[in-house]
Amino acid sequence: MAADTTETSPTNFVERLKTYVRTQKGSILAAEIVLSLIILICYAASRYGGYTAVAICEMAIAIVFFCVFMMDLDKQIKVVNWVWSDLIRAFTGTLCYIITSLICVIRGAGDGALIAGGVFGLIAGILFAYDTYTIYLQIKSDRSQTAGPADERV
Repeated sequence: MAADTTETSPTNFVERLKTYVRTQKGSILAAEIVLSLIILICYAASRYGGYTAVAICEMAIAIVFFCVFMMDLDKQIKVVNWVWSDLIRAFTGTLCYIITSLICVIRGAGDGALIAGGVFGLIAGILFAYDTYTIYLQIKSDRSQTAGPADERV
């Protein structure tokens, strides 16, 4: 019997990747990964390479969440609450990038790569904050949808 060609979920990895990047969450995660890579390159090129840890960690964690959401593993692995984990990831990313970037911009006199990494880090901090906000709205929306009618017993 021939395979059904009208299937809506893409089975090819590349097609799944293209489809997920077109979504709002996919584009935010992809932008976080790209910005983290740019920041990593800037920090690595500076005289003070110790700030690369933030970029490496945030990029690696964003890649994990990108893959989990792209492959719909969040629906298969029920042990982890993926929405709340993603909220914590985005919130800690916001704090880490903003704090580290402010330090780099203030400290980076004479080190252009460190200042560039700090500026991109501030942009990443804003992006992570936006991601945190969208996840918060999703959680708020999910809670209002799952709330049942009020009990009107006297």
